[in-house]
Amino acid sequence: MQALHATVRGMVQGVGFRYSALSSARRLGLEGWVRNNFDGSVETRAIGETGDIDAYLTWLGEGPPHARVDAVHISYRGEARESDRDLAGNGFTVTF
Repeated sequence: MQALHATVRGMVQGVGFRYSALSSARRLGLEGWVRNNFDGSVETRAIGETGDIDAYLTWLGEGPPHARVDAVHISYRGEARESDRDLAGNGFTVTF
């Protein structure tokens, strides 16, 4: 099981980014969350199979049609740690 914690910067708020990320993550079978940050970025944590995390990361770099992604900062990418396991079994959600 792989884990990802990333922050996306650019024009990523007010363009449907979170709900598009939700759709993408659910389609890939990931569990975790996505949320807006006060600084205008979008933050996400996800766990799933390696190929699905890779696909989600690729999607994050593109975003939905009206977004402009300038950078994806990866805080953590690798084997799911004990602290990541709290995401398991909760599906994928938009948090506030």
